[in-house]
Amino acid sequence: MARIKISKEESRKELIIRSAATLFRKKGFKAASMRSLAEEVGVEASSLYNHIHSKPIILKEICFQVASQFLNEIQKIEESGASTLENVESLIRFHIRQMIENFEKVYVSDREWRYLQEPFLSQFREQRRLYRKRFAQIIQDGIDRGQITQIDPATAVLIMLHAIGGIEAWHRSKNKISGRELEENMVAILINGLKMKI
Repeated sequence: MARIKISKEESRKELIIRSAATLFRKKGFKAASMRSLAEEVGVEASSLYNHIHSKPIILKEICFQVASQFLNEIQKIEESGASTLENVESLIRFHIRQMIENFEKVYVSDREWRYLQEPFLSQFREQRRLYRKRFAQIIQDGIDRGQITQIDPATAVLIMLHAIGGIEAWHRSKNKISGRELEENMVAILINGLKMKI
């Protein structure tokens, strides 16, 4: 029986979760099976159950790992003492880099979370709602201070997150600019739309 091959920096469980994120993105959570995950990892299906008990548990791990990273980052930004536009830019850059560098997991947490089982579904839905509310509050603070143009903060967050979600198409492109160029282009477009017009 083949053993799960790991690197020094990665546990067997994390390797399975990373491989599952790739599989869930390609096939979708519902269509993916533990057997196909075993093939992705390179072991027999029975070996997976020594580390992960079920497919829904894997999805929960992916979604809450990603949520934790985003919540930690927004808290650091809220406490940074920087200007509102700097805070928004930092948050946008974090989102973009996550979509570039941690694409599989972020994609799955954004598209497949609806398949979470309770109580995790309700918890994750509430985390998403509160995160967007906190993002919108950063923009509202900028409006109140005269640093950001008069717009609806919730709409601004929706537009920015959907634009960043479009990085999926960049991953599929054969003739694409570098990740760094993509980040700078997106920041310029999104931040300029928030600035007060003189």
